[in-house]
Amino acid sequence: MTATIARRLQHAAYGGPEVLELAEVPLPEPGHGQVRVRIHAAGANALDSKLRRGLFTPGQEAPAEPQPLGLEMAGVIDAVGPGVTEWDLGRPVLGRTVRPDALATHALASVDGIVAKPGSLTFEHAAALPVAAETAYRTLRELGLRSGQTLLVHAAAGGVGLMAVQLARAWGATVIGTAGEANHAYLRELGATPVTYGEGLADRVRAAAPQGIDAVLDASGRGVLPLSVELAGSPENVVTIADLDAARHGVRFSKGGLPLPQVWADVLPLIEDGRLRMPIEAVFPLEKASDAYRRLEGGHLRGKIVITATTPVDPAARSVDAADQPGVPPLN
Repeated sequence: MTATIARRLQHAAYGGPEVLELAEVPLPEPGHGQVRVRIHAAGANALDSKLRRGLFTPGQEAPAEPQPLGLEMAGVIDAVGPGVTEWDLGRPVLGRTVRPDALATHALASVDGIVAKPGSLTFEHAAALPVAAETAYRTLRELGLRSGQTLLVHAAAGGVGLMAVQLARAWGATVIGTAGEANHAYLRELGATPVTYGEGLADRVRAAAPQGIDAVLDASGRGVLPLSVELAGSPENVVTIADLDAARHGVRFSKGGLPLPQVWADVLPLIEDGRLRMPIEAVFPLEKASDAYRRLEGGHLRGKIVITATTPVDPAARSVDAADQPGVPPLN
């Protein structure tokens, strides 16, 4: 019998991870140009936390109705809407959901928001890719990054940061990345030059890049925009995805999204030949999503945190093993 109820993570109040709750909701039905995905894994993102804390709704005490969360997922198509001819039932896919509701057992996606999941990727690894890959690809294009230039990435060991580092290196750029000491060796493995945060950062960046900085991607949101503008020579050479004070510094705040198939056409070959990979910091079940966001908001991550919703039916899928991720601690 086909299920009529989905479970989803939601919050009826603004606040910390403790406001999150699991609820049963009617199974969503796909509209024109949409598919429904039975979700196996979803990526946790900083934007989820900002939405949950109400940073985009100043002065509003609580949501008018419970709000779901989650931007990216991987799973299997279990229903198709009118006008959808390119996708069949049972196809494993990854991508973004129509609403921010990927932290659920089922959600809807538009046909331009999903791509086929490569058989070489587990559902967990696939769910960690859509947002980071699209954001890194989009922002580096906005910066006009070219081969031979030097890019500075703030929060280089986070999800978007790691994608940006690897894409920039694949495109022939030199990369300087800010990160905690624990992630320096890993960034060197990816071909980047790591520098630590904190006082004296400008001097450390200049020492690491005596040729100068051509472009800056701020994925940290930790007040580094004035320094970034100084190093890059102009606000036009800086893009942030994390600092809401961007306009005050004349810096672009990049948001929105490119159609995932457009990004995937350039990104997939890099994944398949091993030049683009996303380490997973930890995996949590949907029932422990609050713990996942506490881990996320604690910072100092390497890669992504993933939340699993259902048991994969794809025999090629398997749980992430910390042994596959050198230097990544297992989930306790």
